[in-house]
Amino acid sequence: MIPQASPLANYLSNRTALDEAIHRVLSAGRYILGDETAAFERQFAEYIGVPYTVGVGNGTEALHLALRSLGIGPGDEVITVSHTAVATVAAVEMCGAAPVLVDIQPKSYTMDAALLEKARSDRTKAIVPVHLYGQPCDLEEILRFARKHGLFVIEDCAQSHGALYRGQRTGSWGHAAAFSFYPTKNLGALGDGGAVTTGDPSLFEKLHALRQYGWDDHRLSRVSGWNSRLDELQAAVLRVKLARLEEDNSRRIQIAHRYQESLSRISQLALPSPTPGTTHVYHQYVVSCTEPSVRNRLMANLLEEGIQTAVHYPVPVHLQPAYAERLSGSRSLPVTEEVCQKIVSLPLFPELTDEEVAQVAKTIETFFSRSV
Repeated sequence: MIPQASPLANYLSNRTALDEAIHRVLSAGRYILGDETAAFERQFAEYIGVPYTVGVGNGTEALHLALRSLGIGPGDEVITVSHTAVATVAAVEMCGAAPVLVDIQPKSYTMDAALLEKARSDRTKAIVPVHLYGQPCDLEEILRFARKHGLFVIEDCAQSHGALYRGQRTGSWGHAAAFSFYPTKNLGALGDGGAVTTGDPSLFEKLHALRQYGWDDHRLSRVSGWNSRLDELQAAVLRVKLARLEEDNSRRIQIAHRYQESLSRISQLALPSPTPGTTHVYHQYVVSCTEPSVRNRLMANLLEEGIQTAVHYPVPVHLQPAYAERLSGSRSLPVTEEVCQKIVSLPLFPELTDEEVAQVAKTIETFFSRSV
């Protein structure tokens, strides 16, 4: 079976270094907010190109605390997209704010900045652009709009570790940015983990307090906070994997190019089309079929041939039971609704072999030559 993603393969390819890092933490005897976390925060900040990183419990909490640090709360509105993991919208609601959803661009699958003006109201306080599948959003237009209207921008970088927009890494453009280190991410832990990056020293201080009960250096809660800490084991794991991230991303790009070369002749498939001026790091390699029925038959055929696929994401947030009929924008997202019915994520992870990539591509070619 060729998996769609494989955290196990990533562990095995880094096994010696990871085992040593884990043993180092176990032997040190400090397991929460120690030297490993501090070192990872410094190293990740340097990698992203910002002064500050604050490690937290997971990506959802990273986005939640980033919003909180900017004063987002009840009565405020935050513009984001429906074509994303539910975590993006959940984090906004954790603040007590109201998500306002806009549609996506049909090729990049990211926020359509041209729709921001229609979505804005007097209650709008922030925009959360989601860099989906490893493809950066149109940050220049989003930031221009935000500056014009005095809005905060918090990047959702859960799928864009290492991606570049005009030569600068995602996570370094907005007022703050949220990262997830879920095991399948380009930079993945061996459990949950997340981080907030920022260039603002005052936000850094607020985030430091918010992640641990609002404490100051004397463990006095000056503000109300939460318990959301990146633990030492995960920080040590992430330090090992961060050293390999550029190499792993290069391999992802290489695999994507192999798919591109093999599948470009299939007229019934729309392949990823990286936006000019960006470096797509292919957290997912997402293709789109002409019809939902074709997508479903393709996935079934690939599974029969021992190839796993996935859909990221099968149901837009605004159509899911917990959110349907109450999220603003739920009647004007035609691109989102169409895209979700036609897309499929092919196998892609750094340890995928050239032979496996060729097998996936050949199976797809055979399906379309016989079935469509």
